[in-house]
Amino acid sequence: MDDQEYILKLRHDLHQHNYNYYVLNNPTISDQEFDILLRQLADLETLHPELYDPNSPTQRVGSDLSQEFETFIHVRPMLSLGNTYNKEEVADFYERVREGLAGEDFEICCELKFDGLSIALHYEDGKLVRAVTRGDGVQGDDVTANVRTIRTIPLQLPADADWPASFEIRGEILMPWSSFEMLNHEREAREEPLFANPRNAASGTLKSKQTSVVAERRLDAYLYYLLGDQLPADGHYENLQAARRWGFKVSEAMRKVRTLDQIYDFIAYWDNERRRLPVATDGIVLKVNSLRQQRALGMTAKSPRWAIAYKFQAEQQSTILREVTFQVGRTGAVTPVANMDPVQLSGTMVRRATLHNADFMAQLDLHIGDHVLVEKGGEIIPKIVSVDEAFITPDRGPRVEFIRHCPECGAELVRYEGEAAWYCPNESGCPPQIKGRIEHFVSRRAMNIDTLGPETIDDFYARGLIHDYADLYTLTVDQLSGFGDTRIRSARKTIQAIADSRKVPFERVLFALGIRFVGETVAKTLARRFRSVDALAHATLDELMQVNTIGAAIAESVVRWFRDADNAWLIERLRAQGLQLQLSEEMLAAQSDRLAGKTIVISGVFVHHSRDEYKALIEQHGGKNTGSISAKTSFILAGDNMGPAKLDKAKKLGVSIVTEEEFLKMVE
Repeated sequence: MDDQEYILKLRHDLHQHNYNYYVLNNPTISDQEFDILLRQLADLETLHPELYDPNSPTQRVGSDLSQEFETFIHVRPMLSLGNTYNKEEVADFYERVREGLAGEDFEICCELKFDGLSIALHYEDGKLVRAVTRGDGVQGDDVTANVRTIRTIPLQLPADADWPASFEIRGEILMPWSSFEMLNHEREAREEPLFANPRNAASGTLKSKQTSVVAERRLDAYLYYLLGDQLPADGHYENLQAARRWGFKVSEAMRKVRTLDQIYDFIAYWDNERRRLPVATDGIVLKVNSLRQQRALGMTAKSPRWAIAYKFQAEQQSTILREVTFQVGRTGAVTPVANMDPVQLSGTMVRRATLHNADFMAQLDLHIGDHVLVEKGGEIIPKIVSVDEAFITPDRGPRVEFIRHCPECGAELVRYEGEAAWYCPNESGCPPQIKGRIEHFVSRRAMNIDTLGPETIDDFYARGLIHDYADLYTLTVDQLSGFGDTRIRSARKTIQAIADSRKVPFERVLFALGIRFVGETVAKTLARRFRSVDALAHATLDELMQVNTIGAAIAESVVRWFRDADNAWLIERLRAQGLQLQLSEEMLAAQSDRLAGKTIVISGVFVHHSRDEYKALIEQHGGKNTGSISAKTSFILAGDNMGPAKLDKAKKLGVSIVTEEEFLKMVE
């Protein structure tokens, strides 16, 4: 068997193993065996770039390169469903269908309403060619590269299945509860805003500009509607059973019914059982099963007459507030937390709920001993909705007040203009802030010292081995190991990981410093503009604010951080340890200002470089990438098959079109 034949065989086998594992939950080989096969395929594809296939199993890991999203006009509009919240309105829908079909017998397909992001998947000759979000229903974003990383979505359908040559299948992109909880736990540790629910998390993830981020967050997908000119059957239910045979993940909860009582039974059953599901649901969808009857019933301007969504009521429980405690995070932000009597809510035991900030807490007018209403609904994060006024008595407990001093170090709290949170200003002497900054410094997207977790950092801090992140570079194996071969091996691994972090590029070091408001993207922007930590340290407020995307809050935070004498000493100690505090010579040599001040849109398919490579070139030469055309657009870098909508808009706004060859001459 030659390399080409073996590549095709590996792709076929890995697609099948992927389906067995993620859709059927019935793997036939071990994870290690799968990884070995995947590695073999990746090595062979490297040797044979001419055999590249965007739907290869190796493409599911995603890329760290950034991307923008093209808009795509839906072949068939993606209309929203009408909502109902009670059985009477369900009965009204049922009667409207019966009257609309003039008494003809009909079946209703009952399905779960998954709470995620709607997606339309297009297949040609058994291959995924495009994935488009709902958008405004008429057009959406082309997120094909990101969707290819979702392992429950088939990239290549089995050759022996009876799928049509061309079809569209719609469904919902979801983040499972387990992935959601893990993601929010990580964001909380980094003091980033938490996602309110899995739907928002899935939406934010699918719109990520890095496919590698989408891949690592383990999104899921359920498909619920098949469209095309040559479908297997007239029945919606029957078409989805066919789609299941082709390899699509279709919910087992679907049922065909004929009577209103059967619909009510389905709703009652899943109103309780949905809490056991691994993904979020927020209701039931009822669809007339026959496609012929669907066409006969038709559409309103906004929604189909043959379908309706029944929404579950958000679950609330009453419990007693016992105490409010206050937590201090890495940035010094102080967050109030309600501690309550345990209460069962949406399948989990709830004891604590965030109160967000002082203003939120004041609006609730909480008193110790109050009966409070707690809600999760479609959200995993418990929240206190209100005080249960039915239980308020004249001898009500003391009112909960926001503290004025840090609960960890005693410093007087401050509140910055325009912000809701109160902060502990004692950055260098408040233990949670110190340990939180070290945890941020070693995190994967910063210095990537993956042998140091929160517990290890807490131990090192308690033993007096580290007082800030610069101390990490003075640790020794003897300090960490104590006694025993296992601990010595672990200590050596940690010291080696710390040593390796000296090679981390400047933009990530800048992110690792933990300057308030300086995330990954801002750190890259500042690194490319100022090129060294010394230049950034001497930048004025005006100079910072002249940089694209840098506003007053970020600029003031950067200036304030570098003015602090303790931070200046930190930089000098990191410099002495050999960290990268300026852009590499290769990066500096490749940079220019040829595109300075220009805002550029990329559209189409290119010959000489990929879209991601062109985006990097634009940034390298001082330009700014954007995904949409406006009067501020300098020009469009256009390849073959430029989107017609963008072409029309460019003509209307008088935006010039630059070819691939013309652009390469610009940047030489």
